[in-house]
Amino acid sequence: MIASDRKPIEESAVNRAVYKTKDDMGAAAGSTAAGAIRRAIADKNQANIILATGASQFEMFEQLTASDAIDWSKVTMFHLDEYIGLGPDHPASFRKYLRERFVDKVGSLQAVHFVNGDAADPAAECNRLGDLIRAHPIDVACVGIGENGHLAFNDPPADFETEQPYLVVDLDERCRQQQFGEGWFASLEAVPSRAISMSIQQILKSRRIVVTVPDRRKAEAVRNALEGPVTPRCPASILQRHEHCSIFLDEAAASMLSVNS
Repeated sequence: MIASDRKPIEESAVNRAVYKTKDDMGAAAGSTAAGAIRRAIADKNQANIILATGASQFEMFEQLTASDAIDWSKVTMFHLDEYIGLGPDHPASFRKYLRERFVDKVGSLQAVHFVNGDAADPAAECNRLGDLIRAHPIDVACVGIGENGHLAFNDPPADFETEQPYLVVDLDERCRQQQFGEGWFASLEAVPSRAISMSIQQILKSRRIVVTVPDRRKAEAVRNALEGPVTPRCPASILQRHEHCSIFLDEAAASMLSVNS
């Protein structure tokens, strides 16, 4: 995908941009992320990034992986979250998603730090990842927002306080319904009930956050995140407090926002 030349049909002071189509939205988000990665490499000869997964990131990844101006050998990638109990080759595994849609496309990265959801001791896996990410301050985080307003797998009410970089979390019913509804699992019962997730505070430590959110089904969560109070009941609302957060929406996802906001 080539970055769209189209201008967003709406912009606001809260660093959001609304695009007519998902392709335009993804092209803009991917280009923004690519630019931030290039700047980090120019500044310090390396970049540390966080990547989300899911249907909302398809178009963003197409643009990001098409960028030929990034020296990916200078990029270290961290993984946002993963289901507990799923192997790396399960169709719904986020490791499989990232291998196929990112890692295999960009070539040799400096390092890739996946969340091992099938680790024998999930708490120990959280500690392992925490030690790694503390040593690699994040330059760019590419994330989405869930139908229930979650950020990573921090479902409401989210823990806004913990400084632990990765957590073992329980997935709420609406979150599990979303995963089933997007076609990742054959039944709701097959969706795991627990996951390892990057914490809210760790995400907020990122120098730059790029949020990509398409589709009407997420319009209520987008409205609550951008126009509602900052509250653990809408975990993504915490993004209002980040100084360098850009949110890319298509018209459907933005359909419940106030006209004048």
